[in-house]
Amino acid sequence: MTSLRKLGSSGLEVFPLALGGNVFGWTADQPQSFAVLDAYTAAGGNFVDTADVYSAWVEGNRGGESETIIGKWVKERGNRSDVVIATKVSQHPDYQGLTAANIKAAADASLKRLDTDYIDLYYTHFDQPEVPVEEIIGALDELVKAGKVRHIAASNISAERLKASLDFSEREGLARYVALQPHYNLVSRDTYEGELSDLAERTGLAAVPYYALASGFLTGKYRPGATVDSARAQGAAKHLQTERGQKVLAALDEVARAHDAEAATVALAWLAAQPTVAAPIASARTVEQLPALLAVAELRLTDEDLRKLTEASA
Repeated sequence: MTSLRKLGSSGLEVFPLALGGNVFGWTADQPQSFAVLDAYTAAGGNFVDTADVYSAWVEGNRGGESETIIGKWVKERGNRSDVVIATKVSQHPDYQGLTAANIKAAADASLKRLDTDYIDLYYTHFDQPEVPVEEIIGALDELVKAGKVRHIAASNISAERLKASLDFSEREGLARYVALQPHYNLVSRDTYEGELSDLAERTGLAAVPYYALASGFLTGKYRPGATVDSARAQGAAKHLQTERGQKVLAALDEVARAHDAEAATVALAWLAAQPTVAAPIASARTVEQLPALLAVAELRLTDEDLRKLTEASA
């Protein structure tokens, strides 16, 4: 049985891989999404990440498709109390921004689509520096007090704004962020490492990195001359043009061979071994893509493996 990890100071315990819901209602239809969710939970997974905006960018979609699919799945399986559901506010076409009124209206809309009474982890999706942290935290605190949200978290936020938010929560005795969702992986370390990661470590926040596989680049399927059929191929392929990208691929191949593991598993295991990281997020469009992601729960990299990967990605 895979051991669960504590999510910061929240008391929540999560599987070391969060399943990304961005593909549900986009590149995975409802039956495919159900199959992926079933396989993930059958393997011991319990942490599903979505957002109210997924997947408004698809023609004919309005946003909220992913939440609706997850809501239907949870209802059909009757497993609400076994799954930690994280969703986000600020980007839905009808609920843009982080004013108090918008946060509360968006949360109600998410609860309806998820067909649940509570959200386990509610993130501010993109910080809006023009809205005072007092207004944002005040609104989130009201949701917690009302029992609609269990814990709050932040994504895409500066260290300065994060610290101001934590200080305000502390000072006023209000709900406090327990987790942080940064853009962080072997080929993108600059956004998180440094000020943000230091602050997370100091204040006991759990990091749940997104783009953990750099839009698929770190699965190893993108090679010079290879064509990959994926909606995210363009985003992933750009890393092939960089020296860092090529060095990371070489190091991933070497470590993967030593452990008889897949490159994706090694890339996720490197992230999972970083200070503050509770669970990287990765999404699977099909059940066949899941084993390489789930294997992160069992793979233990040596200090030498970690050093190799860290140096290659510097």
